Amino acid sequence: MASKKLIRKGEGSSLISIIGDEDTVTGFLLTGIGERNTKGETNFLIVDSTTPQKTIEETFKRFLKTPNISVILINQHIAEKELRPFINEYDGIIPTILEIPSKDVPYDPKKDTCLLYT
Repeated sequence: MASKKLIRKGEGSSLISIIGDEDTVTGFLLTGIGERNTKGETNFLIVDSTTPQKTIEETFKRFLKTPNISVILINQHIAEKELRPFINEYDGIIPTILEIPSKDVPYDPKKDTCLLYT
């Protein structure tokens, strides 16, 4: 009888991470994308007016370095205000960085790096 290979979380699987406002992150967490590793690090960050820019930058850089994160979703207004230099500098394919709209701030395709570079 052939043995079955068990796939454990984190082995051969990919994660989606998100940096966004509370409504956006909560919506995605309700779909089941939330993850906490053994170090207590999560694959999401809720950004509000009190979130230090350094925290946003460090979280973004950690997501870029995490090997099982394949997609980083960022609210466009947060990308524009807090992370634009880092996003413009990034030239990798995976993880893919996607800017998404938020409930309160309209999406502007003229600022979306995915559209600008294609």
